[in-house]
Amino acid sequence: MKVDKNLLEKYNVPVPRYTSYPPANHFTDEFTQDEFKNIIIDSNSGKPEHIAVYIHIPFCEKICFYCGCNTCSLGSGSQIKPYIEALLKEIKMVSQHLDKSRKLTQIHFGGGTPNSIPSSYINQIIELIFEEFNVSPDAEIAMECHPAHLDKNYINDLINAGFNRISLGIQDLNLSVLKNVNRDPSAMPVQEIIDLFKSAKHKININLDFIYGLPGQNVESFSKTMNEAIALKPERLVTFSYAHVPWVKKNQLILEKKGLPSPEQKVDMFLTATSILNANGYKSLGLDHFVLEEDELYKAMTNNSLHRNFQGYATREKTGQVYAFGDSSITQLDNAYIQNVKEIDAYIDTVNAGNVPIDKGYKMKSDEIIIREVITQIMCNMKINWDELAIILNTDKSVIKNTVVIDNDILKEFEADKLLSFTENEIIVSDLGSLFIRNIAASLDPAYKNQINKYSKSV
Repeated sequence: MKVDKNLLEKYNVPVPRYTSYPPANHFTDEFTQDEFKNIIIDSNSGKPEHIAVYIHIPFCEKICFYCGCNTCSLGSGSQIKPYIEALLKEIKMVSQHLDKSRKLTQIHFGGGTPNSIPSSYINQIIELIFEEFNVSPDAEIAMECHPAHLDKNYINDLINAGFNRISLGIQDLNLSVLKNVNRDPSAMPVQEIIDLFKSAKHKININLDFIYGLPGQNVESFSKTMNEAIALKPERLVTFSYAHVPWVKKNQLILEKKGLPSPEQKVDMFLTATSILNANGYKSLGLDHFVLEEDELYKAMTNNSLHRNFQGYATREKTGQVYAFGDSSITQLDNAYIQNVKEIDAYIDTVNAGNVPIDKGYKMKSDEIIIREVITQIMCNMKINWDELAIILNTDKSVIKNTVVIDNDILKEFEADKLLSFTENEIIVSDLGSLFIRNIAASLDPAYKNQINKYSKSV
């Protein structure tokens, strides 16, 4: 598939990434401690019933120039112990308000670099979660790992702690690209890391994560990386589009000086990678995921039941309302979002004072809950069936259609550009349209405004 340059220029505009709705830049600082408590208690009767837990570990040995996450340098490591102690206190503070009969189906460690801290701290967190929550026997227990900081002992510790999904942040297998972005390569051959995890008595699934759009990358080099990745046979492979937001993350200005690929080059990298992966048995899923046909995510997408949150894609059976712990982490509930303070010292001091470390949040209105579901459907499943959506939302489809923006002129323009097809009861996104799915989602969003310094560009 070749994408016309004029089409790229037309749709390569700033749009939300829609990992949440409304996007995080709409959150306000109006939440009180009592309101937080009431929202958490109310969430016990919200949907979905299951619980997902996110743990944010902000520390990194060094900061990659492309990074848009909330991170900090590990330095001497003196902050680790007080941070983990505060995090354990926060878990206890929040979990006391949750219904203990609810099943916990997902645990996700992100960052930062979760495996930059001693594994003994990871064990403490896991043990407390199992004490405080009703963990399902088939719960997904996942961690994002930097392969530069994994050795046999650390891997064994993660296996013994019960982790069953590991996402290895490879980013690129080309060493010169990694050097350009200030990222260390894997400490061991990636195949050896995978083999060690696969030697566990319980099944451990492996994700390999890559980024395209970095200085030094081109179609040829990224294709080589994709072919090498396929040979490693991960269950899932992710190709994230580098999001350039230097007004938020000043480190990214360094990459401008090194020379970023053009939007056309980025699309060529992605399309070529897609072709290679599809030819080798990996199915395209959502914005940027590739999974094997037997993967539960692919089955969910074919059944129009794929879901997405800040931590990634999930099935509706596994997904839960997300209770997030650690600095900057975002709790995602049925009708609210709450984000913790971003500064580590402020986070530690607030928790030690006996308060929940909230910074800002958002209480959703009924129409926004409808809009969120519409955007989730189009972003995850590449289609909207208004009748099926009415069943999910337990309302009439006319209510849904009157809540979102359905502009037939815009839809006809998308259709003329071969991005989608639509009828009175369905919108179906084409393979070409999946490249511009954020644009399509934004067209349905009544709150969307084209604000240059709010969002990254779609390509």
